[in-house]
Amino acid sequence: MNWSFTQTKTAQRLLLALTLLLMTAGVALAAGGGHVDSGVLLKDFLYRCLNFVLMLAILIYFVAKPFKKGMASRREGIAKALQEAEATRQQAEAKFAEYDAKLSKAEGEIEQIYAAIRQEGEQERERILANAQEMAVKIQQEAEKSAATAVAKARLELRQEASKLAVTLAEELLKKDFTEADHVRLVEEYMQKVGELH
Repeated sequence: MNWSFTQTKTAQRLLLALTLLLMTAGVALAAGGGHVDSGVLLKDFLYRCLNFVLMLAILIYFVAKPFKKGMASRREGIAKALQEAEATRQQAEAKFAEYDAKLSKAEGEIEQIYAAIRQEGEQERERILANAQEMAVKIQQEAEKSAATAVAKARLELRQEASKLAVTLAEELLKKDFTEADHVRLVEEYMQKVGELH
C-alpha cells in the first residue's frame, strides 16, 4: 500500500494523539484512589485503547483505499477536465485565428474589388469622354460640311438669281432704249466683225 505524504502526516498525528491519550490515562490511574484495582483498570483501558486502535486501523485500511481511489478518480477527472478545457481553448484559438485570417483575406479581397471597380469606372469615364469628343468632332465636321454645302448652294442660287435679274434688266433696258437705228448698227458691226474673221 503506497502512502502519500499527507496520509503519512495524518497517521503520525493519530499515533501522537493515541500516545498522549495513553499517557494521560496512566497518570489518571496513578493518581486514582485505592478502591479500584489499578491493574484491572489499566487492563480495561489498554484493551479499550487497543480496540480503538484496531478499529481505527480497520477503518483507515478500508476507508483509505476507496478514499484514495475517489481522490485519484477526482484528480484524474479534474486533470481530464483541464485537458479538455485546454483542448477546447486551443480549438477556439485556432478557429479565431482561422476566422481572423478569413476576415483579413476578405478585407483584402473587398479592397481589390473596390480598386477594380474604381479602375473600371475610370476606364468607362475615359471611354465615354473619348466617344463624346469623337462625336463632337464628327458633329462639327458634319456641320462644317453642311454649312459649306449650304453656302455653295446659296451662292449658286444667288448667281442664278443675279443672272436672271441681269437678263431681265438688260431686256428691259433694251426694250426702252433700243431703237431701229441701234438694231441696224449692231447688225452692221456684227457683219463687219464676221467679215474680219474670214
